[in-house]
Amino acid sequence: DSGIGRAAAIAYAREGADVAINYLSAEKDDAEEVRKLIEAEDRKAVLIPGDISSEDFCKTLIEKAADELDGLDILCLVAGKQVAQKDIATLSTEQIVKTYEVNVFGMMWLVREAMPYLKPGSCIINTTSIQAYDPSEYLLDYAGTKAAIRAFTQGLAKQIAPKGIRVNAVAPGFIDTDMTQAMTDAAKEATLAQIPLKRVGTPRDIAE
Repeated sequence: DSGIGRAAAIAYAREGADVAINYLSAEKDDAEEVRKLIEAEDRKAVLIPGDISSEDFCKTLIEKAADELDGLDILCLVAGKQVAQKDIATLSTEQIVKTYEVNVFGMMWLVREAMPYLKPGSCIINTTSIQAYDPSEYLLDYAGTKAAIRAFTQGLAKQIAPKGIRVNAVAPGFIDTDMTQAMTDAAKEATLAQIPLKRVGTPRDIAE
């Protein structure tokens, strides 16, 4: 309903795809806005609220999406949780567990449940991050999940290539989303100083 996921959903609709999107219930208004944009392209939009940190919900999400769309061709996994912490001493177990549940466990559960629906020519697109290659000192748990996604993507690609299913990942840098907007000014300035274009990326950059 927001950020890279929103941009990707709209881009898929403009390319002729019917789209199912997942979002947290609290973001219903944003999801309804995306529905209107998808339907404006004369495509079907299926809204499925819920939390992918729940294994049971991941199963329900895939089943409903496949049923409403009459199958699945593309599984695009974008959702992520990121909370900066300056010191590992303040990195709570609760935050670590939740970050891995959303970013890694949810992704794996969704892929596992989607496999029976995917056919030769289908594809899975995961979202890792520059954090998997150049981790920031204030994103220890988040960077760890993105490194896990990178490894999972590479391994899964090898495993299911014989089925004719492609697996890829995008690894965005500093993109202007709700997560990056929550960063401290100092962190933003330090990051921008390392970007050759001297500007923040946009969700549309990734979708295109």
